[in-house]
Amino acid sequence: MKDYREAAREVSESAAALRKGIPDPMAGFAGMGQGAYADGVLDTKTKELIALALAVASRCDGCVAYHAKRVAQLGATRDEVFETIGVAIQMGGGPSMVYGGEALRAFEAFTENSTLTGV
Repeated sequence: MKDYREAAREVSESAAALRKGIPDPMAGFAGMGQGAYADGVLDTKTKELIALALAVASRCDGCVAYHAKRVAQLGATRDEVFETIGVAIQMGGGPSMVYGGEALRAFEAFTENSTLTGV
């Protein structure tokens, strides 16, 4: 069982180290993120749900942890996360189905409504 709170913390620590070591590329990456996640036709929560789907499809543990935390912070519902995982599974096939379960565990690690054993 993964500790998604720890994984999200590790992503943040790694990003801080990279910002210190390569400030210019990381500033560019941060600027791209600010533009990409800003409210527009799609709101920030919807964009983060898209990112969670892509994290599942690409099977990136740190990405799943980070974006699960963000959607929880932005008030995503469990049903919204389920639908997001459904799209990711359809796009990514069997490996995404396995990571869909991981995304649900990660999301529930940041909420109080865990229904999965051990979360």
